[in-house]
Order: sequence, then structure tokens, then C-alpha cells
Amino acid sequence: MADKKPRILVSNDDGYFSEGLRSLVEAVSPLGEVWVVAPDREQSAASHSISLNRPLRITEVRERWFAVDGTPADSAYLAIHHLMKDDRPAIMVSGINHGANLADDVNYSGTVAAARESAFMGIPSIAFSLVSRPPFDFQHAARFAGSLVAAALAQPRLPPRMLLSVNVPRGEPTGYSVTRLGRHSYGYDVVEKEDPRGRKYYWIGGSAYEYEDIPGSDCNAIHMDRRISVTPLHFELTDRQAMGELSNWSLEGFTRFDMARGGD
Repeated sequence: MADKKPRILVSNDDGYFSEGLRSLVEAVSPLGEVWVVAPDREQSAASHSISLNRPLRITEVRERWFAVDGTPADSAYLAIHHLMKDDRPAIMVSGINHGANLADDVNYSGTVAAARESAFMGIPSIAFSLVSRPPFDFQHAARFAGSLVAAALAQPRLPPRMLLSVNVPRGEPTGYSVTRLGRHSYGYDVVEKEDPRGRKYYWIGGSAYEYEDIPGSDCNAIHMDRRISVTPLHFELTDRQAMGELSNWSLEGFTRFDMARGGD
């Protein structure tokens, strides 16, 4: 009997119809049985929001290809806990995003959130993003995605909560590096306007891009070296140094009890 092909879940935040998603599907299709479960519209910067106050609807576009009228995290949740619950995916991939997800972007990105939601549920996950503006050319990002997913599936065992954020520069990359998150800024503009009824409204988000020169960072790999950045992420957000500092604070009227600090 031939070995069973691994199931590969694909999602994104640009919508089930996006060019980046189609490129990613084509890249990983030779590696396993691909299932697409993605938002039915663009959800860029949706972060890790999930829909708890309204029902969700799933539309089957074609075999193993579904559109969800929710967020990227909703799509991953429904895929793993409903559509694929009887045979969970071996790996989840998200993207290819139409734009960068470097540095602090991972906190806002719906592309990363879909992968993070899957990793929360024990599915090794990779988010892919193309650092470019239109017109987009996904060929190099797709080729790297195919190679990285093949390498991941070839491992004897992947950490079940593995989460990688991959950014690919525009044009042909010089190679790739395993990186840390960097720091960058798009500026902090607030544009105030007025509607025809005299009510003010606001556009937020800047366009003045700057990044810090941090050796080993994803920003440096992309902008200085034209390399693909592969950044492992984890979910431990506790600031252990601040725990020690907070222990020295004195709060009038309250008794402080020390807690065990596993992992110190």
C-alpha cells in the first residue's frame, strides 16, 4: 500500500481568491493533500480576532477549497475543529501575503494569526509573506515555500506548536537566514477629514518607513542582504525581568505572595 499523503492546510488573510494563496497552493500541492480554508474577503491587519458574537458561514468553492465569512483565525479554527477534525493536517501554511510581515507586523498580521491559531492547536505552522508592492511576483516566494515545507515534512518529528514567519524580498533572493524579529516603523500619521454631513473621520497609519539596524534581524536580512528571513516565534510573552522588579513594589493594603517561576 502506498504511503498516505500528509494533509496540508492552507489559509491567508488576503482572501480565498488571492494570487498569493494560489501560488502557495501550487507550490505545496506536490507534497500532500491540500485543503484551502480561507476568508471570503481581504482581512489584512485583522490580527488574531475571532468571531464569538455572530454565526460563521462556510462556502465550498470546489473540492477541499472553502471560503469562510470570518477572520483568518476563524478559518484556521473551523478547518481544524470542523472540516478536518477526523484527520488533522500534518502542517499548516498561510500566505503568501501581499506585503511584508516583519518585526512588529507579526502582532497585526492576519496571515501570521492564521498560522498562530493553528499552532495553538498543535499543528506546526508557517506564515509566508512577500516584501513587495504591486505588481507582485510570487515565483521566488512560492519556490522557497515548497522547499521549506518539504524539509519540514521530512523531519522525523516537528514541534507541534512550531510557528515560523517567513519574509521573502522582491526579486530573486541571495539566500536565506534564520533570524530574530527586528524593529521598524511606518510612521504614525492621523489624517483628519470631514464627511458631507460635517462629521469628522480619521485615517490612521503612516507611510514613512524606517527600520533599525539590528544584526541578525528579519529587517536586516530583507533590506540589507536581500535574503529570505525565517523567524521562529513562540507564545511565551512573560517578561521575567519585570517579574523581579514588580516583586519589589509595595502596595498599601495588600499582601504579596511569591509564585513558583518555572523555567528560571
